[in-house]
Amino acid sequence: MTLPEARIAAFLARPALSRLLAVLDRNGEEARIIGGAVRDLLLGEAVGDVDLATTALPEETMRRGREAGFKVVPTGLEHGTITLIVEGAPFEVTTLREDVETDGRHATVRFGRDFEADARRRDFTVNALSLDRAGVVHDPCGGLADLAARRIRFIGDAATRIREDYLRILRFFRFHARYGRGAPDAEGVRACIAGRDGLAGLSRERVRAELMKLLVAPGAAPALRAMAEAGLLMPMIGRVPHLTRFEAVAEGGGEGVFAAFRLAALAVGVREDALHLREALRLSNEEFDRIERIALALEGLSGRATAGTLAQLRHLAHRIGQDAVAAGLVLLAGRGAEAAGRAQAMIADLARTPPFLPTGRDVIALGVPAGPRIGQVLAAARSTWIDGGAPSDEAAQSRFLEEALRSSASGRGAD
Repeated sequence: MTLPEARIAAFLARPALSRLLAVLDRNGEEARIIGGAVRDLLLGEAVGDVDLATTALPEETMRRGREAGFKVVPTGLEHGTITLIVEGAPFEVTTLREDVETDGRHATVRFGRDFEADARRRDFTVNALSLDRAGVVHDPCGGLADLAARRIRFIGDAATRIREDYLRILRFFRFHARYGRGAPDAEGVRACIAGRDGLAGLSRERVRAELMKLLVAPGAAPALRAMAEAGLLMPMIGRVPHLTRFEAVAEGGGEGVFAAFRLAALAVGVREDALHLREALRLSNEEFDRIERIALALEGLSGRATAGTLAQLRHLAHRIGQDAVAAGLVLLAGRGAEAAGRAQAMIADLARTPPFLPTGRDVIALGVPAGPRIGQVLAAARSTWIDGGAPSDEAAQSRFLEEALRSSASGRGAD
């Protein structure tokens, strides 16, 4: 038995999957594993979600699932998709379909029994593979050859596939960044350029989801450069992309694996850019907060001959967060080894900043009544503490607090 055959046999022997296939693949109905699970299995990569296609109508799939004691969830009944939960593992099972009508965003489908027809309505050849219960891989669209060549290619006519769903433009580059090698398929690129106006009709949430996956793919940097050269990137992010900066981040690893940080590297220079991205891509609150703080760090750090003194970095970190300042330093360093080394040294120095220990209770203990003055005294004490070298011992920090209180009292008296 060859290695792929052994891998396939072990995969099909998984208890939950084996039980599911035994229920669905019998009595006149056929079920196969489809799409990404087959692709990743053949590549020797970890298989995540396992989806199946079946000749059975949704009602029959649900009936069989209930009789077998599986939990049945009608997750996408109108499109023929049922989720069956077997031994705690969810499997999406979808009735074979054919597209009747498409508008570039949604498709009207009818159910069928033809696995090849179902495969030909999919996007890329490597996603049209299916695996039956006997371990046979079915390849109606040439996906095995493309998988071996690490080539992402549209099924049939690329322009037609894109008109069916314009999100496939982004998916083409995202899958190339994840699985492809070399330059993207030329026919696919031409079709993406011809269909780029259709991107404007897509929901911002769908665009954001695809872009975020693309940003963290192994080949994101060359894929984004190919998109930029094709005129597809700038209309999507609404800004001139910082491709060289993005490439430096993608090469560096570390924090660069986070999509929000990579988006900031690609498209942010000032806070206005973060505000634009929030609307253009419908960023989550968490994503926007992270990107906005990086933008503020870039504003605070840019335009200087150096990144500033350690005290200046500490003041900025107190205002927007140490992680944001570190991200800004990394982005401004670029690809040069010397500049990157200086940035990492400054980040390390910043990380060694001891905590400022005094709290509002300490201010109250010094006789200040509850109210806004407590925060003002603490802020002044922290500022002078940073300027004084940020000592770690509690006695020294208390002295900064007392000095801030005296200065505050003197200022109030002058008023």
